[in-house]
Amino acid sequence: MLTMLALLMSLTSGTTLAASGEDVDVELVLAVDVSGSMDIEEAQIQRAGYVDALRHAEFINAVRDGLTGRIAITYFEWAGTVRDSSHIPWQIISGPDDANAFAALLEARPIATRRGTSISSAIAYGAKLFDANSYSGMRRVIDVSGDGPNNFGPPVTPARDAANALGIVINGLAIMIRPSAAYGSLDDYYANCVIGGPGAFVLPVQEPEDFAIAIRRKLILEVSGAEPPARIVPVAGSDVDCLIGERLRPSNMDRYYPELDR
Repeated sequence: MLTMLALLMSLTSGTTLAASGEDVDVELVLAVDVSGSMDIEEAQIQRAGYVDALRHAEFINAVRDGLTGRIAITYFEWAGTVRDSSHIPWQIISGPDDANAFAALLEARPIATRRGTSISSAIAYGAKLFDANSYSGMRRVIDVSGDGPNNFGPPVTPARDAANALGIVINGLAIMIRPSAAYGSLDDYYANCVIGGPGAFVLPVQEPEDFAIAIRRKLILEVSGAEPPARIVPVAGSDVDCLIGERLRPSNMDRYYPELDR
C-alpha cells in the first residue's frame, strides 16, 4: 500500500524544483482519459472538444485577460498507465497563433484506447511535469478527464492529496455519456475522490454534444482563475466510496489493499 509520504516522495524523486523562469498566469496540465471504456466515438468527440476549445476565441480572450496574458500548457493521455509518447511538451499560449499550433499537434495525434483506468497514475505523472518546465506560474493545475473510477494502480485519494500538498490544484471533467450503475454517479466520485485544492471543481458531461462546450468552459475557468458557479461544486463529504473501482476489480484491490476486509 502506498502511503501519503511514499507518494510525495515519488512525485519529487529524481527531479528538482524548477528555478523561477518565465512568468505565466497558470501552468496547466491536460490529462485525458483513453481507457478502454471510452469507445472510439467518445474518444473522437473528446479529442475534437479539446481541439475546438483551444482554438475558440473565448479561450484565447481568457488567456489574454490574465495578469501576464500567457499560460503554459501541456497534454498527455492516460489509461491503466501513461505512455510518454502521448505527451505533448510544454508550450506557451499567448494568442491565437500559439493556440492553433498546440491544437494542431493534438489534432494530428492518432486516436487509440487502452486497458485500465488509473487516475492515480495520471495525477502522479502530471505532478512531475511541473518540475520539468522553465515557467513560473501563479497557479498549477492538473485537468483530469475520465469516464470511470480508479481501478488500476495505487488508490486515487493518496495521489490527489500528495499533489495538493505540493500546491497543485486538480479539476475534473466527469464523462457520463454511458453511465454505469455499478459505481454510482461519476461526478460525485470525482468531487469527493479526485479533485482537490483551492477552488477545485468538476464538470459533468452527459451528452456527446455537450463535450466541446464543457471542455471550453472548464479551460476558461482554469485559465482565468475565476470561481466556478456554486452549483457545479458538489458538497464534500457525501457518502461516496473512493475505492469502488478497486472493489469492482478485485485483483487490483488485493495488490494494494491486501489487509482490507471486503
